[in-house]
Amino acid sequence: MATIHVDIVSAEGEIYSGEASMVFVPAVMGDIGIAPRHAPLLTTLKPGEVRVQTPEGGEQFFYVSGGAIEIQPHLVEAAALQAKQRAEEALRNRDDKMDTAKLQAELAQAAAQIKAIEKLRKIKQ
Repeated sequence: MATIHVDIVSAEGEIYSGEASMVFVPAVMGDIGIAPRHAPLLTTLKPGEVRVQTPEGGEQFFYVSGGAIEIQPHLVEAAALQAKQRAEEALRNRDDKMDTAKLQAELAQAAAQIKAIEKLRKIKQ
């Protein structure tokens, strides 16, 4: 059975690395299914679930709040955005109250993502 190597990383480090028979990601223009030997592609991700089907028939699920995906014929890399760091920096440099509310919402989303990542790491151990 053909496989594709998948690396999912965040600002904190590697989340997943392994072989997959299929990967599903929430791309900005719509969900994408990625099979081995998929055509090269570079696009952005929207918040959602990345589903990795393993060669053994199992599935693993990962939450991403956004990011970028690079698809090469034998490689998929999904990088989560560094939203928390950017939101914190933008809050320090805010201009008005409307920006503050938006940035606080982005910070809350990033915090939820980090909490989910930490939970996944505990489950893996």
